[in-house]
Amino acid sequence: MTTEALYKELNYVNHSREKRQFYANLVISQPKLIPQLLEILYMVNDKISPRAAWVLEFFCNDYLEKFAPYLDEFLPHLKHIKLDSALRPCAKICEYIAKANFGKQNSSLKTRLTNANKELIIEACFDWMITEQKVAVKAYSMHTLFLFGKEFDWIYPELRLILERDFSTQSAAFKARARHILKKI
Repeated sequence: MTTEALYKELNYVNHSREKRQFYANLVISQPKLIPQLLEILYMVNDKISPRAAWVLEFFCNDYLEKFAPYLDEFLPHLKHIKLDSALRPCAKICEYIAKANFGKQNSSLKTRLTNANKELIIEACFDWMITEQKVAVKAYSMHTLFLFGKEFDWIYPELRLILERDFSTQSAAFKARARHILKKI
């Protein structure tokens, strides 16, 4: 399938779990579609871009190992993604990566994830924490930063500062997640 054909297919993706899972299954059955999906995701001002992100999130939820070879391509583009509906799944993918990295199960992702990759995730998450983003993006980011703080000792003081500074002005959902993270650090 060409990028153009996949782009047309993504017009049929909506917020329903069924549609997102259907197209994630398409990528699961044809992993060679991942580069095309990423290419569409990088069309950062296009309304179809978030749909590629939704499909990628569902794919990564079940098949993160198969996405590991694309980390060097995916992570440098995080800073360019601006649409709210594309940021949430990208932040969730970063959380999946962090969970896999610090999980107890052996994972090829652990060996593939370089320090440069980790720095790109950390940079993106801190950017999302200090800019105007939806609460879901911030929640995934703070959890990702918490996990990487186990490895990088400078993260917790910075994360604590941001959470305490923003606590009074954020939503109830942000406050609940922030309280949880602050108790852990």
